[in-house]
Amino acid sequence: MMLAVEGKNAVVVGFARSGVGAAHLLVHLGARVTINDAKPADGFGERLRQLNPSIRTVFGSHPADLFLSADLIVVSPGVPADLPVLKDAAARGIPLIGELELAYAAVRQFLPAGRKTPRFLAITGTNGKSTTTTLLHAMMVAGGFNAILCGNIGTAISEMVLESGVLDARSAKPPVDFFVVELSSFQLETIVSFRPSGAAILNLTPDHLDRYHEMGGYIAAKCRIFENQGKNDVLVLNADDPYTPMLDLQWQRDTEVPNVLYFSRKQAVRGASIENGKVALNFDGVHEILDPADFMIKGVHNIENAMAAALIALSAGCPADAVRTALRTFPGLEHRLEPVRILDGVQYINDSKGTNVGAVLKSLEGYETPVILIAGGRDKDSDFRLLRDAVRSHVKALVLIGEAAGKIADAVGDLTVVYREADLRSAVARCRTLATPGDTVLLSPACASFDMFRDFEDRGRQFKDLVREL
Repeated sequence: MMLAVEGKNAVVVGFARSGVGAAHLLVHLGARVTINDAKPADGFGERLRQLNPSIRTVFGSHPADLFLSADLIVVSPGVPADLPVLKDAAARGIPLIGELELAYAAVRQFLPAGRKTPRFLAITGTNGKSTTTTLLHAMMVAGGFNAILCGNIGTAISEMVLESGVLDARSAKPPVDFFVVELSSFQLETIVSFRPSGAAILNLTPDHLDRYHEMGGYIAAKCRIFENQGKNDVLVLNADDPYTPMLDLQWQRDTEVPNVLYFSRKQAVRGASIENGKVALNFDGVHEILDPADFMIKGVHNIENAMAAALIALSAGCPADAVRTALRTFPGLEHRLEPVRILDGVQYINDSKGTNVGAVLKSLEGYETPVILIAGGRDKDSDFRLLRDAVRSHVKALVLIGEAAGKIADAVGDLTVVYREADLRSAVARCRTLATPGDTVLLSPACASFDMFRDFEDRGRQFKDLVREL
């Protein structure tokens, strides 16, 4: 899309990190900017102090006149695009985009003369996004590229576009080769022209059904990652994922489709497969072998993450030796199957980022030892019955907390011993009494954290503190 922003009225909806980044980018591009959030201003003290003083703020509601007087509306990922005021504005022809589209269009349209155009490498999926995106970034950096890590992983894309200096003709910072971005379905809902040169959909399992109401809407949002890709772009898909055959590569268009590569732990594919216990990469003249024994990150899910990252990195011109270096040295991320300690022969694992059923299934799959599972929190309209086989095979005891404890107990409570606890502290104490040498205590909640914690990171850090106190 073509951005017309200089001198225009731009409204940014949502005062989280991506909203602030979008507002500052719009100011840089010459727009008159207003940030709007339905929450009251008293919850945004520090963020308000960091805001460019030229930016107007409107808190406490979504006034219709604010939206109808805008020349451009930028919607933050956490804001549903079906808000009545947004639908009314769109019906009147007011452009409505997301922060991802804003950042991408700015890089394409406002790059100073003579500057190299950065490429975008993008990762989405239900589980493993942050690990795979960070690993891909490590590969590109090891390969000698100036790569910027951003997106749903915690840093707004628009913020990093500004900080990188790519739009500043006077910047002395080195040219950016790649923006390596983690993308949620929410971010992809509002794209127009976003076109990554390399993209991956890692997996698709039911999630955020409180927003999408049915799986088809969730899948459609994820598939927008390749909506604008062409034959010179690469799309990586999981051949083992049951939803992959449903991905219509034309996606309601008659134009060319991307170069599709697959990864699989179960079958030979064009892309990345398992041969004799090792990862074999075979596509477009690339023939490489990677040994999972050399990977610093462990677990079957991380083999899949490594496959996807390696396929995109190699397709983008990263040397194979750099891919191997990153895999040998990348330690994984906090709250993703993170070892906390071993006490009396029992290992304690923090997987607080396991906020949906699919994530818990992947986590349990990697354990051969008996698991005492701490689960529960705020339900996202999940079907916990999908956990039945994994609970039957892997879970010695189930310790439940939070709002969804009863629903989980109803779904799988007949398969193992179940304990209901009032909070995380008592859950950890219960696990201590249940565990014997050789067991694993795993926090992998299958739920959001907001009923009891600030976010999944707060939940994970409290768990680690409690375990270290034992």
